[in-house]
Amino acid sequence: MNYYHKPVLFSAGANLGGLPSPETLLAIAAVGVALAAAHFGFRWMGWWERPLARLARRRRLAIVAAAVSPLVLRALLLPVFPVPEPQAHDEFSFLLAADTFAHGRLVNPQHPFWVHFESEHILARPVYASAFPIAQAAALAVGKVMFGHPWAGVWLGCGLMCGAFCWMLQGWLPPRWALLGAVLAISRLGVASYWMNTYWGGAVAAAGGALVLGALPRMMRAPHWRQSVTMGVGLAVLANSRPVEGGFLGLETAVVLFAWMLGKRGPPRAVALRQIVLPLVLLLGLTGASVGYYFARVTGKPWVAPYVLYRNTMTMAPHFLWQKPTALPLYNNREMRDFYLYWEMANYREAHQSLRADLERKTAVYWRFYLGPLLTIPLLGVAALWRDRQARQLLLLAAAFPLVLVGQVWHNAHYAAPAAGLVILIVTMALRRLRLWRRRGCPVGVSLVRSLPAACCAMLFIQIVAGRVEGDVFEQRSWRWPPAGDVARARVLARLKNIGGTHLVFVRYAASHDLGDEWVYNDADIDRSPVVWARELDREGNAELMRYFGGRRVWLVEPDVPVPQAVPYRDAPVRLMRFVRLGAPGIGVLRSVAQVRRKVLAQAGASGDEMLTCDTWNFLFSQTTGVAGPDISEGCYDGNDRAQKVKFEHWFSWLAR
Repeated sequence: MNYYHKPVLFSAGANLGGLPSPETLLAIAAVGVALAAAHFGFRWMGWWERPLARLARRRRLAIVAAAVSPLVLRALLLPVFPVPEPQAHDEFSFLLAADTFAHGRLVNPQHPFWVHFESEHILARPVYASAFPIAQAAALAVGKVMFGHPWAGVWLGCGLMCGAFCWMLQGWLPPRWALLGAVLAISRLGVASYWMNTYWGGAVAAAGGALVLGALPRMMRAPHWRQSVTMGVGLAVLANSRPVEGGFLGLETAVVLFAWMLGKRGPPRAVALRQIVLPLVLLLGLTGASVGYYFARVTGKPWVAPYVLYRNTMTMAPHFLWQKPTALPLYNNREMRDFYLYWEMANYREAHQSLRADLERKTAVYWRFYLGPLLTIPLLGVAALWRDRQARQLLLLAAAFPLVLVGQVWHNAHYAAPAAGLVILIVTMALRRLRLWRRRGCPVGVSLVRSLPAACCAMLFIQIVAGRVEGDVFEQRSWRWPPAGDVARARVLARLKNIGGTHLVFVRYAASHDLGDEWVYNDADIDRSPVVWARELDREGNAELMRYFGGRRVWLVEPDVPVPQAVPYRDAPVRLMRFVRLGAPGIGVLRSVAQVRRKVLAQAGASGDEMLTCDTWNFLFSQTTGVAGPDISEGCYDGNDRAQKVKFEHWFSWLAR
């Protein structure tokens, strides 16, 4: 089975038939050009420095330019790379929350036929809501309300992130270096990364981290409540986007801040209390109360996060390596059972059994996305940073931050988004130090600083020219544009909307279904949606759902055929629901074990002492419930003789297991 693997985003290395990636070649070329320029004295390479410095001196204009540049460039590329379609489970979950917020609600009531609308990373009970923190969904909701499409929130978020990077860098560095660092961030993260071209997020948390890191040096230079409020806003964003990683960054920042406040260079106690502590406490208290209220609306308890409830009730694999798996829950459909039982547990075992290999994989994912070969070059100047006290603090923060990542089972680049600004800051600081490097009297460092931005812009150009990865491919190369998303589902949805009227679409998966290709996701108000996607379950449950949506045209879609399309449900061949365990809470015909037992015996017209083959008992079970029996080769017989007859009690105890 082709089990779903979350993207190992921005893979580098042997991408072209064993050849180095274009980024690696560009990095080698940048170093070679820098050495040649230093040797031959090519001053023309620095033509861009004076215009950059003039713009950078106007600090506010520089921030606006950093924010607007990726927005304009991505908008100009829309004819070539249109608005992406959602594909990953996480994206649909964020979109559900965004639609909920856009309609002025925090949560949606549990649907009476919730079992047909269950999906990964979605809470169908006790309310219908996303399992994730709300910041990314809030950004999508802003885009939907302001521009009519949630991707506009992604677009705006990436622009605000780049502007926040520039503002943050201005707090630590001279203006021209701050703007140069923002240019590097724009070229790597702001236009062609999956942060701009999916709904997964990353930019919102990165902007929150930039606000925290940018407020820190300003507070230490001249304590003022405005900077405290800015830091508090950044911490609030982190708490609602990447709470674990953002909380760790906040803790690191608090250590630096309070060490300064209590040290010899700190402000008077009254000033610290009035300008720093009190504003932060008030803002974080308000954030905590708001978050607790949202938690209570979703889970019923202000101290239980939706994600915690989701993992405690729906999954087996823990989120952290030091935790142990829980018991297998009762699932209402086979696809979700297989996702949690096979894919997630396989991920957990793989990470848990080989910690070294897992650490190498995580390191590769984060390095490839945030640095890659090009932004690794400036790190040649990191050793010189250690002599600077402020830079040394930042290096210690960066060295400690991975501790919050290594213990997690899964790893995607946006998990480290709170520290994205820290990475850009250290790279820019190191680049500034590297500028002073001379080799045999030649200003090699100056030439490197001049060649690197050009190489980064060339990398962005390569991504644009190379185009998107073909097909529904999750793994993305660093030199390719991100995939377009689930275009097959979007195509079916568009055709149904063009027909007009309202529709109910049953989704039928093959046994070999790719567990990452989920189609059952809906808007916040399911009953008013023009197209409702539903899982095809047992015969009785499907009939009840069709009666509930009596005025809709009913279709069947099979995502696993070569060209998925909607066909009238009445014309589709009948298929039994794939078996799930007895007692499944949402499947009425399986909910009561005693009732299943009684109905099968009645169907057989026999007593419990009747001897029939396992195939026959399974057939009677399917006739009764509309659910296929499990594979009899999985222990129903003592041997391999399918003609062997067994008593009902033997078969039924096997079925219950």
